[in-house]
Amino acid sequence: MTALVQGVPVLILKEGTSRTTGRDALRSNIMAASVLAETVRTTLGPKGMDKMLVDTFGDVTITNDGATILKEIEVQHPAAKMLVEVAKAQDTEVGDGTTTAVVLAGALLRKAEELLEQEIHPTIIMEGYRKAMEQALRAVDSMAEKVDPFDKKTLKEVALTALAGKAAIAADREYLAELAVEAVVQVAEKVGDQWKVDLDNIKIEKKKGESLNQTQLIRGIVLDKEVVHPGMPKRIENAKIAILDCPLEIEKTEISAKIHITSPEQMKAFMEEETKMLKEMVDKIASVGANVVICQKGIDDIAQHYLAKKGILAVRRAKRSDIEALAKATGARIVTAVDDLAEKDLGRAELVEERKVGKDKMVFIEGCKNPKAVSILIRGGSDRIVDEAERSLHDALCAVRNIVQNHYVVGGGGAAEAEVAYQIREWARGLSGREQLAALRFAEAVEEIPVALAENSGLDPVDILVELRAAHARGEKHAGIDVFESKVVNMLERKVMEPAIVKKQAIKSATEAATAVLKIDDVIAASPPKKEEKEKEERKEEEFSPGAGGGFA
Repeated sequence: MTALVQGVPVLILKEGTSRTTGRDALRSNIMAASVLAETVRTTLGPKGMDKMLVDTFGDVTITNDGATILKEIEVQHPAAKMLVEVAKAQDTEVGDGTTTAVVLAGALLRKAEELLEQEIHPTIIMEGYRKAMEQALRAVDSMAEKVDPFDKKTLKEVALTALAGKAAIAADREYLAELAVEAVVQVAEKVGDQWKVDLDNIKIEKKKGESLNQTQLIRGIVLDKEVVHPGMPKRIENAKIAILDCPLEIEKTEISAKIHITSPEQMKAFMEEETKMLKEMVDKIASVGANVVICQKGIDDIAQHYLAKKGILAVRRAKRSDIEALAKATGARIVTAVDDLAEKDLGRAELVEERKVGKDKMVFIEGCKNPKAVSILIRGGSDRIVDEAERSLHDALCAVRNIVQNHYVVGGGGAAEAEVAYQIREWARGLSGREQLAALRFAEAVEEIPVALAENSGLDPVDILVELRAAHARGEKHAGIDVFESKVVNMLERKVMEPAIVKKQAIKSATEAATAVLKIDDVIAASPPKKEEKEKEERKEEEFSPGAGGGFA
């Protein structure tokens, strides 16, 4: 980029740098974000369409899950990347409503563009949007209904709503919803006067084969491992489980040393000493009454032999996350040295068994007394079904968790959005100046959600929107679109409900993303390095990297 000073060109930015300023920059950013929002818009609702995503390796993903779609497509434009961040934030925070958040952000930006064309300054639009967002959050609170967080019937209805748009698992929706409810209720813990659910305590394992209705909830943990020695028992009832975070091997010394052996007897003495040490380790484990050993590190062949002789079932190289979940499920303590192992450190389970699942062997630890960590083993006829079932279960688990932690629900089917839009319009009448225009555009943007639902279901969006507005003007705050019967009905009576916290987070995420894009009035993009420059830089890095031939002495 160059500037002219008294006719003399002055180089300011590196050659090849592109710069877009003012309204052009804004329009470019809004267009990029809108295109991304349009991509996921058609996936919204129970009758939404799927997307087929092919990555650089040729792997195919077919899904209508907003978070997955945005994660899999490689977005280049920086403004569009902001919407991807919105989806990630929504998924991390509440686990559902990712598509809603992105569609809403796109709609807010399109409406803002209309105001920009009327010469309204972006700062005024942003201020109007922020005030409208606060009013929208109050509107969600005013319509939210409190429910019993441990009423399994209500929790199942919330899970079913979260699973409604997943065509791949439609036949087994009821069964998967029940599993999600059982799993969340089992791992819920009371912290002070609040209930907390850590979804990391629900371990999901996938294995292709059987059918979706063979998916099972295990009140314990499933390890994708097999028993280490063929001589060990494959089934142990009334298991007493030792969890070790140390190897059952002879550890190497930290210092390097050489030992000169001059006779076979000395060699034999070394071998016998190693064997003796390993035998002592196994004797110690057996002496505290353990009949199952789960080890995070390796188990020596000789130790395996002695464990098998004692009738102890052992698994090695278990993942750290697995042994932490196992400790929560069985009540065991993770021990870092065999010498420290005591009977009180052992966990309890009714059954530990190695079973063949598909082509692989897995170890099931089940029948724990009151496990605070459980496993769900997903089965399905193909990789695609199993992957989609995992994504669907994640949404259902998050929805149930949200109700257990925050006990409020709102009507689904666009009911919450229609009520928010109605209340913002009523409130905006009291605003003066141009902020009122921004607030009214905010209401129109929120209505894009029920409009998209109607479009994706093959309904006339204009007729549905008029009907929705009329119902909410009459005070029917839970009126939404029943896409299966093609009419506006009370969604709570139809048992279609969503956690209020999901709606609030979607509104917050979308508004923040839209205002962040509107605040940008200058885009300065550096040119990609030329081939020769790139090679030069790589050579420099090699020369000066520690450990390379040249560089630092």
